[in-house]
Amino acid sequence: MSARAKEGACLEALVRMAMPLCVEAERQCPRTGPGRRPEIPDWTMTTLIMVAVLAKRKTKSSQYRYLQAHRDELLKWLRHKKFPSRSTYFDRYRRAHRIFTVAVRLQGQTALREGIADPTTVAADKSLIAARGSVRSTRKDRPVPRGCDRDAGWGYSEHDRWVYGYGYEVVVTATKGSIVFPLLASVDPANRHEAATFGAKIAHLPAGVRNVLVDSGYDKNEYGERIEYDENGRHTGRRFICPPIRRFMRQKHPAGQTRRSRSRQLAHERRQRRIRFYKSREGRRLHKRRSRTVEPFNEWFKSLFELDQRMWHRGLDNNRTQILAAIFAYQLLVRWNHRCGRRNGQIKWLVDTV
Repeated sequence: MSARAKEGACLEALVRMAMPLCVEAERQCPRTGPGRRPEIPDWTMTTLIMVAVLAKRKTKSSQYRYLQAHRDELLKWLRHKKFPSRSTYFDRYRRAHRIFTVAVRLQGQTALREGIADPTTVAADKSLIAARGSVRSTRKDRPVPRGCDRDAGWGYSEHDRWVYGYGYEVVVTATKGSIVFPLLASVDPANRHEAATFGAKIAHLPAGVRNVLVDSGYDKNEYGERIEYDENGRHTGRRFICPPIRRFMRQKHPAGQTRRSRSRQLAHERRQRRIRFYKSREGRRLHKRRSRTVEPFNEWFKSLFELDQRMWHRGLDNNRTQILAAIFAYQLLVRWNHRCGRRNGQIKWLVDTV
């Protein structure tokens, strides 16, 4: 069999694997509002976008040209007769991130059922990517020059320092001896803090999770309470392992033991238990898994999809779609590798051959 045929077979297999996930994601994110349903369903558009992102076409124009060149094959694989026009592709591209957010979560659940990864320990992290356009000043108090992406924002990280751009947040498996597999993801402007974005992901953590590893940017009592205790106050068996941020509070008079003061005292005691566990030998050992899993994953992922310099598009919705599509494609590649009995290092070769 020729190399071209092998590449086509791989792409067809990835499309076949993506289709049921995109269909289910569309079912969970139904269209609302007036108007008739589109002739080309959302799951078809998300699958096409995934193929274009997998081919690393960085503009929507080049993506559409690539899809148009493979039109007959794609329509055959998708079992669809109508191909989107250029304007339809551009318009639906901006809206596809809703479907991809759910599809990433569904594929994470599928990978766990297939035994690809172990969710006992998971790690979360936010990574920054510079926006398109030139920002000469690295100070966030300077006005954004003309021609830059107005949807982006200033964000800070120890690795990148001040960055004007976007940040994606990802939750990956971090169990010792298990493959690093992304389970949940979201994309926001860089100025959106982890303390505001991680909360929506807690309800979607897999049932098998026992340890959640994060950095100090996630130090929020609400997160610890929701992860470690259920709505009735019973312990869930999970641990929220996070380096504490030192908080300076004025001493208050102990008089007046109200319901509010008792609840605050209980929250304070639980926080102190979390801090003591983090500082313990076991807590330190577990937290080291974060620097060995999610942080290398971010570097590998950005290098794989050529995001280590800047974003592909302008606009929040466009970049949300692109990054979430790339994470969804990465999940597919890992699952395909697992089915073929290959190691994770083959993923770059698969992307280059699409």
